[in-house]
Amino acid sequence: MSADNSRLSSVSSGLGPPSVGSRKTADSKRPPGPWALLWKKFSHNPYAMSGLGVLLFFVIAALLAPVLTEYRPESIDLMFANLKPGAGGHLMGTDELGRDILTRLLYSARISLMIGFSVAFASVVIGAVIGAISGYFGGWTDTVFMRIVDVMNSVPSLFLNILFMAIFGSQIKYMILILALTSWMSIARLVRGTFLQLREMQYVEAARAIGVSSWGIIFRHLLRNASFPIIVNATLMVGGAILSESALSYLGLGVQAPAASWGLMLSNAQEFMLIDPMQAVYPGLCILLVVLAVNFIGDGIRDALDPRQQVTKSRRRLDKWRKNYSKSGI
Repeated sequence: MSADNSRLSSVSSGLGPPSVGSRKTADSKRPPGPWALLWKKFSHNPYAMSGLGVLLFFVIAALLAPVLTEYRPESIDLMFANLKPGAGGHLMGTDELGRDILTRLLYSARISLMIGFSVAFASVVIGAVIGAISGYFGGWTDTVFMRIVDVMNSVPSLFLNILFMAIFGSQIKYMILILALTSWMSIARLVRGTFLQLREMQYVEAARAIGVSSWGIIFRHLLRNASFPIIVNATLMVGGAILSESALSYLGLGVQAPAASWGLMLSNAQEFMLIDPMQAVYPGLCILLVVLAVNFIGDGIRDALDPRQQVTKSRRRLDKWRKNYSKSGI
């Protein structure tokens, strides 16, 4: 009887619920999610990772500006004007008013990056909503919204930015709003084209059949599936917004003194190019590095999301293997 009971207990233990250790093993074998796969592909791109490192460097430096420097960006000292780099304890020298250039670069990064990310976010929200409504409902709604997009694209964005900034003023909140209102059209076209494809999918028909509303389908299902191309274009729009802010500040319609931005520093430095050309090199180099970094990040995300890249890599590996196989003469 004891032997039978031991056999029954061993059988019942095998048929019982899995132990904690087996659950952990099963969880560890679970395939990675889409975001984990995206990060894995993105992290293998050296250009994207270098761009991410440069962008994080500027963001951290902008946040820690009061810690990294003892000067204020608006502090004027005419006794120490136009100092060379390293003179008088100023690592990058001073400008025409004796203001520390490194300090102004750090505080300018706050304004330029804030405008870039804010404009990109606002443009994505406006463009995604308009493109989603236009692509899902179609008909006269699509016609009206797309004609508005055509009209906005037909007018040069720089001309509209200059016109609106001259009317409303040069405050930062107006600049973010104006730049967003003149740069949402590409996102709207992208989302509309994606929705024209996704609205015919079977899961959309199933959602309609169980009574999900149109707005629920748009914001709960379709926008989630269209999120990856939106993210790629949003990263590229950050660089465009920084360039637009720099152009407006260079023309005197953007950020005004005593605030500091890279475009305003370029505008002030053009009068002293023969005396100290480095005053223009520093902000121009910062703009160049940040825009390149953001573009590298956007290209890295696009390559990580594009399945054709994986097919191309597989073909290259196969061709390389065939060449090695033919050379071996086996």
